[in-house]
Amino acid sequence: MPRLEQLLSLLSEMPYDSFILFALAKEYEKSGNEEQAGKYYQKLAKSNPSYVGLYYHFAKWHERNTTAKEAFATYTLGMEVAKVQNDQHAYQELAGARLHLGDEEDFMD
Repeated sequence: MPRLEQLLSLLSEMPYDSFILFALAKEYEKSGNEEQAGKYYQKLAKSNPSYVGLYYHFAKWHERNTTAKEAFATYTLGMEVAKVQNDQHAYQELAGARLHLGDEEDFMD
């Protein structure tokens, strides 16, 4: 059974499992289906906003599919989650990626 089918089957059994939602988003990205990838990233963000592994990939998705402003906001939110969890590695990775977009002044309204 192809990986996507396996993941969808698992999701039917565990509809809010964070790892399955994340894996589905990545699988859809890999296949070029950015719309479905975004839906699964969004579902994961709503069901488990403390899943720190989400934010780097969701921000990259925003860079490709929405706006740099959305990506910047997603990196920033991920940095806040990483800080609360004391996950220095994730924090640094998110901060570095965000820095490539610009600084806060570039994204102020």
